[in-house]
Amino acid sequence: MSPRLPLSAGRLATARSFLFVPGDRPDRFDKAVATDADAVILDLEDAVAAPDKEHARELVAAWLGAGNGAVVRINAPGTPWSDDDLAMAAGLGAPVMVPKSEDPAVLADLACRTAGKSPLIPLVETAAGVERALEVCATAGTVRIALGNVDLAGQLGVAHDDRAALAYARARLVSASAAAGLCAPVDGVTTSVKDLALLAEDVAHARRLGFAAKLCVHPGQVPVVAQGFVPTEDERAWARSVLSAGDSVTVVDGHMVDKPVLDRARRILAID
Repeated sequence: MSPRLPLSAGRLATARSFLFVPGDRPDRFDKAVATDADAVILDLEDAVAAPDKEHARELVAAWLGAGNGAVVRINAPGTPWSDDDLAMAAGLGAPVMVPKSEDPAVLADLACRTAGKSPLIPLVETAAGVERALEVCATAGTVRIALGNVDLAGQLGVAHDDRAALAYARARLVSASAAAGLCAPVDGVTTSVKDLALLAEDVAHARRLGFAAKLCVHPGQVPVVAQGFVPTEDERAWARSVLSAGDSVTVVDGHMVDKPVLDRARRILAID
């Protein structure tokens, strides 16, 4: 899929790679698109210093207004810049990533103010957000949720790359997404931009838990992430063997096969 076109809710639901780009670096916008990331996120929040936020918003608006497509990470609700960020994104029909998402009422208000023009991607990065994950997922306008592992780890007092420490949070997001009927969530970042082996391990871990996409902080991470969420040839072979056995309850390679197993096989073969 080409991120240069408008990003619909459907496209966001199936995206595997999301690439952050600082909103005050327009020289990187087109380069980010050229990485073939499924979605580019123009970041007006953490990547932009306070004195530069209004100018960054103008730069993002100009690029989107020229017909380009991207997600906009607005500043958190309640900050001095959030309302203007939201109005700009909604006015241009851009999807919105909402930092510090934890209050369903706030998200519902944002969705109402965009009049349905901007699909929401709540970024869950607080303990309260984790505990309210199902309510966040069920909020009208939410197309998918993402994990903000760095901020969450800071609040919890653990390392952001400690898989065991964040296992509960990840499980909550996966379960809440499924319960609300959303596509699988987007995993947080791997901050080591040069260690692609570590990135591949992080992707494999996230996929095993039920995630289907990942946030990227460097263009070099995009190909590893994109490939890591594609079923392996062994998985495809297993799926084909299961489906070839028919729709009735049966046994394949010594394992019982019934409808839930058949459904999983079909989902594997449906992923490009």
